[in-house]
Amino acid sequence: MAQVIKIFKLKNIISIKDFEREDIDYILDEASKLENIALSKEISEELKGKILGMMFFEPSTRTRLSFETAMKRLSGKCIGFEDSVSSSVSKGESIADTAKMFEGYSDALVIRHELEGVSKFISDIVNVPVINAGDGAGQHPTQTLLDLYTIKKELKSIDNIKIALIGDLKFGRTVHSLANALTLYDNIELYLVSPPELKMPQEILHDLDKKEMSYTEVSNINEIIDKVDVLYVTRIQKERFGDINDYLKIKGAYVINKKMLEGRKLIVMHPLPRIDEIDTDVDDTKYNKYFTQAANAVPVRMAILKTLINNNPK
Repeated sequence: MAQVIKIFKLKNIISIKDFEREDIDYILDEASKLENIALSKEISEELKGKILGMMFFEPSTRTRLSFETAMKRLSGKCIGFEDSVSSSVSKGESIADTAKMFEGYSDALVIRHELEGVSKFISDIVNVPVINAGDGAGQHPTQTLLDLYTIKKELKSIDNIKIALIGDLKFGRTVHSLANALTLYDNIELYLVSPPELKMPQEILHDLDKKEMSYTEVSNINEIIDKVDVLYVTRIQKERFGDINDYLKIKGAYVINKKMLEGRKLIVMHPLPRIDEIDTDVDDTKYNKYFTQAANAVPVRMAILKTLINNNPK
């Protein structure tokens, strides 16, 4: 029987909704092959001589540093800025002009912006691959890929899992992307846990309905904690609220602690940064997979960079 040669069809990574299951599986398989390099147990010159342009208009720690680490682990280099203040956008330069300038210097671009749709706009005007590293309350597709990689490593499969998305489902781009991605897998039981003010947006629910994904919306975590394999916790995002009083009303709506997890067979994930929604007493337990999740960003983003840059040479 002839071997099936897998290919990755996307030039840009803008939204997880652009992916088919085989695209996700391709990246996860590639990531698993790169783990020893990510851990510095092996050396790779896969992207030697290549440059990654990093345009971070919005603050980031894990996403920016893990992309930089991923590129350097493959012997590539990075250029860019960490916030809009340190770019010529602060002088009035348009985002389009900044992107075109970066295109001339780079083999791929990573974009983070507070406005939804900026990465898509840039991908339409440059000829190098564009990776969306988070746009407003929209999508965060590479976070979703590392989330799925973590689930697969910890639970051995993404199919047939029961998962609760908890906290800020209205503004949380990580849960928007993850909910969309889970529609590509079989027999998923999805629970959406949030205060009424932060429920999953209707457009995401519409996507789930269109894919015939069943889901249950609740506001009390005790209703679902005995039913799930994964608690995917998110912070209440202060920066997304126009009125600080609205934020203070629901700050700390859900706090996961060691006592409520004891005796249960589940894992706790979080895209980080954590504020007060997971007690530090969970850190030293078997339930904690959020730091592993953060570390998994490196092999997954290595797989993304290797694939996109090699598939789309300048």
